[in-house]
Amino acid sequence: MNALRWIVFAIAAFAMNFPVIATLVTAVKTPADIAGNPSLIPASFTLENFATVFTVSDRLNIWAYLWNSLAASLIGAVLPILLCLPLAYAIARRGYGREILLPLVVNLRAMPLIIFAIPLYMMYQTLGLLDTRIGLGLILAVVNLPLALVLLVNAVAEIPRDIDEAAVMDGARTPRVLSHLVLPLVRPALATTFVFGFITAWNEFLFGLMLTTRAAVPMTVGASFFFSAGGGGVQWGVAAAVIVVASAPPVLLGLVMYRQIGRSMLAGAVKG
Repeated sequence: MNALRWIVFAIAAFAMNFPVIATLVTAVKTPADIAGNPSLIPASFTLENFATVFTVSDRLNIWAYLWNSLAASLIGAVLPILLCLPLAYAIARRGYGREILLPLVVNLRAMPLIIFAIPLYMMYQTLGLLDTRIGLGLILAVVNLPLALVLLVNAVAEIPRDIDEAAVMDGARTPRVLSHLVLPLVRPALATTFVFGFITAWNEFLFGLMLTTRAAVPMTVGASFFFSAGGGGVQWGVAAAVIVVASAPPVLLGLVMYRQIGRSMLAGAVKG
């Protein structure tokens, strides 16, 4: 039974990760191998596709795309935490906004983002935020606000009220309670919020395409420019290589923060 369980697990894992495996294999195949060898075992191994990604003409600068995505994603992941932690404490402990604000913010994320396209573009044009990393980061922060608020409200609600009350009785004011007691106790939730926010911001394509043209083009948009790098139609090896490069930062972040995410997900699942 144990062997059968592992076989089923392996088949399921392979099926779910087949697109990833196919992309990785294509990235290390030669053009001739891609055209004549459809299997997942390359006839010849090459890193030429990755070399092309990092050395292609100045019109396609992958380092600039990576930096733009990193800067905008950090803004989009950190700013919601700074805004939502005090708000989450007010909602969880005082009940402020629980009936109206919290459902309103959460339901806002359920709306299709495309409906904000025209008014957002006009507003950014007026404010001079088009094609800027800050402008892109700000709208990514707005996209991440609902998730950050939900995660942090639940995390704060899990903290026993006795801790807050004891601190208040000792003379601690709300800012000190929040920074010295609540903040250390919700660190796993903060890590989870940051990781999910960063990945969401990094993968955002619509606003990157709509709000940037040259100086602040993110990796998701810039990667699409490599599909025909060098001319002659789609260069599948180069396309696969740039997809691998574009996917690496959020994947590595998720692996590094895996324990923190798991700890946050299990918080409150077991009551003593």
